[in-house]
Amino acid sequence: MNKYNFLHLVSSIGIFIVLFLALFLLTVKTKYKLGNRLFAFFLVGNAVDALKFLMREFPINHINLEAFRWSIVYLVPASFYLYVLSICYSNFRLRQKHLLHTIPFIAYNLYLMWGIYFVDRSSKIHFIKGMNEMPLMQFFQFLFEFLFQVYFIASFLVIRKSKTVYLENYTNPTISVINALYKITILYYILHFLVLLRWLATFIFGWGEVRSWIVTLDGCAFLFCTCWYLLTALNNPDFFRGVNSYLKPITESIPKQKTSLLITEEKNKEIQFLKDFMMEKEPYLDSSLTIQDLSEQVKIPVKDLSTLINLYMDKHFFDFVNEYRIEKAMQILKDPSQKELTVLEILYQVGFNSKSSFNTSFKKYTGKTPTDYRKHAL
Repeated sequence: MNKYNFLHLVSSIGIFIVLFLALFLLTVKTKYKLGNRLFAFFLVGNAVDALKFLMREFPINHINLEAFRWSIVYLVPASFYLYVLSICYSNFRLRQKHLLHTIPFIAYNLYLMWGIYFVDRSSKIHFIKGMNEMPLMQFFQFLFEFLFQVYFIASFLVIRKSKTVYLENYTNPTISVINALYKITILYYILHFLVLLRWLATFIFGWGEVRSWIVTLDGCAFLFCTCWYLLTALNNPDFFRGVNSYLKPITESIPKQKTSLLITEEKNKEIQFLKDFMMEKEPYLDSSLTIQDLSEQVKIPVKDLSTLINLYMDKHFFDFVNEYRIEKAMQILKDPSQKELTVLEILYQVGFNSKSSFNTSFKKYTGKTPTDYRKHAL
């Protein structure tokens, strides 16, 4: 099998998987419809771009379609950024202002109308042969790269902020999902980095063997990323539930207090009251407990409670609550009268709803797995 046939096979498999996953996302019944649709659009955009791997030569009989395919890449980074927003923020909705993200796509197509769409075939071919030397085309190439970097950085900032807000306000232990979103973003950037290498190789070595190998590597990376998207979707059917976009990290709400915190007697009393309440009332047994819920129960304003936990106690709300869950699980695991309970039954009983999250948190807190802890405790 030669290099082209190998690339053709790998790319065909990747495109099929992408389109199959996109179809699944568009048809599956779920409450996360917007996120699924945005991710499906992102996947289809990547599949359309990957069609280049199936072309041995320029499709001279379908010049307009090929030119339009070029323009799709101006929507892909924006669709990924909007997808990240929809995953990270539960109250995210598409608004008219989001149409601004289509301006580069529209501008590029207006440019193609002048040079390709509405001219005869000979003019199209003449335009295509010389367009890489045209200042306006070079501007659009630079614009695409600039926009990609901006959207990539913006996506990372959104993920980082939402993770901070999540840890400060929620306890449902599904943080592994947002870590998966981090990995998807990194893989997306690596895939784009190979595109940059291909451009650089073309500029330095021309359309030779080096560029050909990079294109093959690019096609394999496309298949790998596609399989990763599929694996992530299968492992996280309830993708990160999202936080409220109006919530801000506590350091943004009270930016100047962090460096000058003094634990006064009053704060010590509040901390002790909160600890006593957690031990006596056991609100952490509710797997969906949020800082708003706890605020109502202890009769402390949300902002004050968040400051007390995140700044004065120097813990995320997520870790603060899960420590009590782990302590409760430890009591059950070393209780001979409850040795018939399985680890799965115990984790649900103490407020967790995921075995992997429970095992991770338990080992982080005790240095042992729940099973090992029970063996040594009984």
